[in-house]
Amino acid sequence: MATPVSSVPLTMKCFLYAYFLCLCLLSSSEKGYALEGRKVAESHHSHSIEVSSLLPSASCKHSTKVLSNNDNKASLKVVHKHGPCSKLSQDEASAAPTHTEILLQDQSRVKSIHSRLSNSKTSGGKDVKVTDSTTIPAKDGSTVGSGNYIVTVGLGTPKKDLSLIFDTGSDITWTQCQPCARSCYKQKEQIFDPSQSTSYTNISCSSSICNSLTSATGNTPSCASSTCVYGIQYGDSSFSVGFFGTEKLTLTSTDAFNNIYFGCGQNNQGLFGGSAGLLGLGRDKLSLVSQTAQKYNKIFSYCLPSSSSSTGFLTFGGSASKNAKFTPLSTISAGPSFYGLDFTGISVGGKKLAISASVFSTAGAIIDSGTVITRLPPAAYSALRASFRNLMSKYPMAKALSILDTCYDFSSYTTISVPKIGFSFSSGIEVDIDATGILYASSISQVCLAFAGNSDATDVFIFGNVQQKTLEVFYDGSAGKVGFAPGGCS
Repeated sequence: MATPVSSVPLTMKCFLYAYFLCLCLLSSSEKGYALEGRKVAESHHSHSIEVSSLLPSASCKHSTKVLSNNDNKASLKVVHKHGPCSKLSQDEASAAPTHTEILLQDQSRVKSIHSRLSNSKTSGGKDVKVTDSTTIPAKDGSTVGSGNYIVTVGLGTPKKDLSLIFDTGSDITWTQCQPCARSCYKQKEQIFDPSQSTSYTNISCSSSICNSLTSATGNTPSCASSTCVYGIQYGDSSFSVGFFGTEKLTLTSTDAFNNIYFGCGQNNQGLFGGSAGLLGLGRDKLSLVSQTAQKYNKIFSYCLPSSSSSTGFLTFGGSASKNAKFTPLSTISAGPSFYGLDFTGISVGGKKLAISASVFSTAGAIIDSGTVITRLPPAAYSALRASFRNLMSKYPMAKALSILDTCYDFSSYTTISVPKIGFSFSSGIEVDIDATGILYASSISQVCLAFAGNSDATDVFIFGNVQQKTLEVFYDGSAGKVGFAPGGCS
């Protein structure tokens, strides 16, 4: 028979009350730990981003990484050509394009790369000769092979400082040269005059190095006054044509190279953002990487800044960060000067997407400093988009921005949570994209997933520069590998 509660001694009542209270507290505590555990798990697979940080600042914030130069490496400061850290941005000749223009230029570059890789086996490229180059139309918005990031190097004796776009998808280095026989576009610095340099020499038409231009530019060189003439055409009608020569190139106060092959452009058209030309970092023997291999052993690295209002670096030589993860470089047979990578998968919010590895191997992939937005095989992009949209369903969507079709309006938020995105490679490594490399913002009310899909499953996958932000990307051409380390620059 049960004892009536009223007859239970007071001390026992107190004990029972305390006991039940303890159980309740324990239960709620366990729930709290479970909830807290979920929060930790969520933060482990997502980025918390302050909405105000999505747009660049109007003032330049220099990287916290100090550029150091020693016997086996040379470091240059990298800036976004249209950001406040660039001297080009103060020039009316290089007014910043709109986001739509940037993405259209980017699409032109991508089409050019896809066309080059699909046609190279059969067409041998379109020739651009000095005699017919005036008939090539140049239009506003045409893109120099193109890239948003520039470095300053010295050319000639005495040296003249020039701001050049650096590009892993191009091989030949060139700058505009006086007397600009046909035309030169507006650039911030004084146009280089080879007649004022004691170290300039022309390359003869009969030289074997002149014939090497075919692989470096995709065009057959021509001849003028027994001097080798190069021609290179980019994405959508921009081009550079001129004499091929050698010159002294100065990277830092301690690292200078005599007799570097480069293009001295007499006829240049296109919208180059006020830069003086291009620094070619591809794999061809005429690229700067190959020409300086005796000193740097085909090793270079860079870190693209988190926004256009910060700085990064481009370093030749040196060693990778201790926390770098390496994967082998592969070669795209139709474009051997590109840096190929073997991707095997993508993860979103900590979960690997159900994409067959053949989706990546069918197209092949390259890493390119000049392409802005990463282009994925159609099946891979569809899976990424679906997963991302699902995890971002609590945020209101916004209209598409050019090629970017998954956009959001964050104007009612101060902080957002964005799923992490990672790439896996055949070597077994996984590389997380930095939080700054996931979204592309035209305004707070139009912030888009910074990926796009190719139109065809056979088009090469391009790992673009937005997704490379703040990663130290370390190229070791002699060992045939590339490494990625987080937190390379701010």
